[in-house]
Order: sequence, then C-alpha cells, then structure tokens
Amino acid sequence: MSANENTLPFIPFTRPHFNQETIDAVAEVLRSGWVTSGPKLAEFETTLSEYFGGRPVRCFANGTATMKIALQLAGIGLGDEVITTPISWVATSNVILGVGATPVFVDIDPVTRNIDLDKVAAAITPKTRAIMPVYLAGLPVNMDQLYSLAKQHQLRVIEDAAQAFGSQWKGQKIGSFGDLVSFSFQANKNLSTVEGGCLVLNNIEEAKLAEKLRLQGLTRQGMDGMDVDILGGKDNLTDVNAVIGLHQLKQLPTFQTRRTALARQYFDVIRSEMKSAGLESLKLELPVENFTDSNWHMFQVVLPLDQLNVDRAQIMTDLKDLGIGTGVHYPTITGFTLYQNLGYKTESTPIAQRIGRSILTLPLFPGMTDEDINRIASALAGILKKHLKN
Repeated sequence: MSANENTLPFIPFTRPHFNQETIDAVAEVLRSGWVTSGPKLAEFETTLSEYFGGRPVRCFANGTATMKIALQLAGIGLGDEVITTPISWVATSNVILGVGATPVFVDIDPVTRNIDLDKVAAAITPKTRAIMPVYLAGLPVNMDQLYSLAKQHQLRVIEDAAQAFGSQWKGQKIGSFGDLVSFSFQANKNLSTVEGGCLVLNNIEEAKLAEKLRLQGLTRQGMDGMDVDILGGKDNLTDVNAVIGLHQLKQLPTFQTRRTALARQYFDVIRSEMKSAGLESLKLELPVENFTDSNWHMFQVVLPLDQLNVDRAQIMTDLKDLGIGTGVHYPTITGFTLYQNLGYKTESTPIAQRIGRSILTLPLFPGMTDEDINRIASALAGILKKHLKN
C-alpha cells in the first residue's frame, strides 16, 4: 500500500444520510413527549399510501415483522409450503419457519440472481400456498410472469421487496400493484427509518387485522375499554422512526438520481479498468444493466473464483487494506447450520450455491463521489490481476 493510499478515507459499503432537517424533526418529536406510535406514524402511513397510489399501508418495527404478518394475513401456517429463493437475508425463510410452514427453495437465475420463475411450477405441490420472491439489490422479478403463475395455481404472493423501495416494473412503482408487498427501512436501505418496515395491503380489512397483529391483538373500544381477540405481537413503529421516514421520503428522488448515476459510472469504469489491466478474458459478472427498473440498492459483482488463486475472503481483505469496505449479500440460506439440520442441501440449487460463495457487494450510497467509484474499480481490477491463476 502506498503512503497516499494509506491516507485515503475509508469507504464503507453503505452509509445512511440524515440531513439537519431530519435531525431537527427528530428532536421536535422527542420534545413533544409522544415518542411511541402516534401522529407522526399516522402521517407516515398516509404519505406512503399516497406514494403507492392509495393502497393501504401499515408500518412495523422492522422488515421481518412485515413478512411475518403478511404470512399470517395470508392464512399460512402449519403444514403449508412457501416457495422462495435461497439467495436472500435469512429472515425471508426464517419467517416461513416461524409460522410453522415449510420453505421450498427454487434455484436462481444466474443473470438477475433472483428466483428463476421458469423453475417455480415444478416445485408446486398440493401443500403450496404462496410464492415469496425477493428482489435482490432492488431488481424486481418479471412481475407479469410472477402474477400469471400465482393466478394459474391459485397462490398468494408475498413480495419480499425489502431492498426495492423506489424500484419499478414497466413504469409502475413496486408496491403500487400486486398482492402483499413488504419493504424494509433498516439503516442501509434506500429509504431508512433506522429500523422499520411497511406492508402494502389489498384492502382496509387486511389493514385493520395487521394493526391488531402488530400490537398484541388489541381492539380498541372507545375511551372506556379495550379487548384482545387474537394473538398478536409487539411490532409497532415509533413516531421517532416515522418522522425520519417522512423526511427520507422527501429526499428519495435526489437519492435515487445519485444512485443511478453512480451505478452507470460503475459499469463504465469497471469495464475500462479491466481492459486496461488486460483482464478482458476474466469472467467478472456484473449486475443487470437496466436503469429503469432497479433502484440500485446495491452494486454486486460475482467473482470468477475458478480463475483466481484465492477465495472471496482474501479479495475482501485486500480491498479493506486499501480502505474499501465490502459486503456479502448473501451466502446461500441452505448452507446455514439451521437449514442443514432441517435436511436442506446447497447442491439442490447449484446456481445459488455458486453465486452464494462468489458474490461481492461493492460500496454504493448517495454520499459517494465519482472519485470513490474510480478508486474502487481501479483497486478491484488490480487485486484481481494480482490473484489471477497462471
């Protein structure tokens, strides 16, 4: 590492941005004395509903709760099967197990890295009740194909759109159509409430039931009483989180414009650096180069490990030594001990198995500079060249 490189600031793989207006708004909520679920939450849900074209929206403490409650709303439980992808944050399948159902993993498309919808039909059994697609890095699946398949087999669709806030399908916002659509507002998401999430629902009846499920099954009966008629949990979002979300929503178009510009630059500079390094024959897999559907939540490459003499961990270490943070999104779910003990095999989904051990998330967040992208692309090309097999 050169002296100059050693003094360069560290680039994390992501960093949330909260402006002074947001910070001031949080302080105002704290001073108000109403910091749990209250008027700001109601305002946030109304604003989100408008964003999604008038569909009912309810917010929750995190994106895991949104999926869990979506499964409950769909009536999925013991003995049921839910088809999903093995490349996701483990929460996707954990919530299926949590309601007593069985996750059925279908292999992924090597280009989009999302569930391969062409393979879903073969996995449907009489026990199948729903499909839960995941929009990895914000890229949606083919929504026409997804809902055609669901209609044909009379299945519910629970969209794990945790990473896809702001993404589109044929000009329509993800969440503005479809069945149950779950979003996360965790710290690294395009719109963050620090922790939180929302569920876009089909009708007011589902919304009312979701409200009860998120707060102990509580039914309010005026000023002098209340009742609990179903088993609920404690998954409500606070006004502190909600006011952050309201201000993030105002900034979303600016965030999105910058993410798109950074993604475009990644494609151009990585290809240029690879060519300059004489690595045209190296099979570094880039994302789908589509600038209309994805919200560019992450920029991920798949490393050509069969052409390198090191593993992914070493590549990540080398980048860290140059002041560049990276992430892994995600290892194959079926490789975790919990799922191995349940009888799942990584080799049953071979494309996911390969992607899961080779995928690498590069830094991408609105606060990055053009020079950051140049620096990352140059470092990556140099490291790949260093570790190229003879």
